[in-house]
Amino acid sequence: MSDAVILGPTIETDRLILRPPTLEDFPRWCELLADEEATRFIGGVQSKHQVWRTMASVAGMWALHGEGMFSVIEKSSGLWLGRIGPLHPYDWPGREVGWSLHPDAHGKGYAVEASIACMDYAFDVLDWPEVIHCIDPANIPSQKVAEKLGSYNRGPRPMPVPFDDMPVDIWGQTRTEWQANRARLIG
Repeated sequence: MSDAVILGPTIETDRLILRPPTLEDFPRWCELLADEEATRFIGGVQSKHQVWRTMASVAGMWALHGEGMFSVIEKSSGLWLGRIGPLHPYDWPGREVGWSLHPDAHGKGYAVEASIACMDYAFDVLDWPEVIHCIDPANIPSQKVAEKLGSYNRGPRPMPVPFDDMPVDIWGQTRTEWQANRARLIG
C-alpha cells in the first residue's frame, strides 16, 4: 500500500481486505461509477469530479462517525473491487450495510463474503440493534445478496433528498436474527 492515511479499521476475510478508502482507490472507483449498468440502482453515472466528492464523503464518514463503506481489496491481486460497509448518512431510513462492486467483481461471491464481515462489524463493534439494506425493487442481484445474508424485505420506504425519487425497499434483520443467520452461513 502507499503512504495512505487510513482513518478506520482493516478487516480481513479469506479472500478480501476491507479498509477505509484511500487515494489509490480513485481510478477503479471512477470505473465503477462510470458504468451505466453498475450504477443503475445507486444514482447513476458520475463524472470524475462527482466521484471525487463521493469518495471524499465516504472517507469523511470514517473520520466523523467511525463508520462508512470499506474499500474491498482482493488479497491475491491487490485489486480494488468495490465498496461495502456500514453507514448511516443524515436522514437515512436506518443503519445500513450497503454494497456496490466493480463490474469485473460481479458473480464471484465477494458481496456476500464482505457483507458478512460488515454485518459482524455493525453488530459486534458498532453495537447496532438492526441492519438494513436499501434495495431498488428491480435490483435482483442485490436482493439475492440480502437473502443469502438472511435479510428479508420489509417493504417500501421513502429515501431522503436527493434520492427521494428512487424506489427503495428496505431489507433487513435484527442482531438476534443475524446470530442465527450467521451460524447458518458459516456452518
